[in-house]
Amino acid sequence: MSDERDQALDAPPELTRLRGSIDNLDAAVIHIMAERFKITQRVGELKAELGLPASDPGREAVQIARLRELAAESHLDPEFAEKLLGFIVSEVVRHHTEIAKRA
Repeated sequence: MSDERDQALDAPPELTRLRGSIDNLDAAVIHIMAERFKITQRVGELKAELGLPASDPGREAVQIARLRELAAESHLDPEFAEKLLGFIVSEVVRHHTEIAKRA
């Protein structure tokens, strides 16, 4: 670890600044995902209470289309956005399935 710190100390100021921005954004992503999963936890509880299935393919398709469009508008690869959302949704569905089993 000290080797990495030594290399960071030798890095040009712009590189250090950019890395700091990346670190801040990474932290924000984690905090946002934690908040998202708190909300989806409650959605899973409501679905279990109402006897609804853990997965909602119709909503998922709408979300994928919406996020692909947002990605394109933001100059982010829509395929990447879809893969990212797919991973997130699969985790949410897994959590909802576990919640339903406990209900």
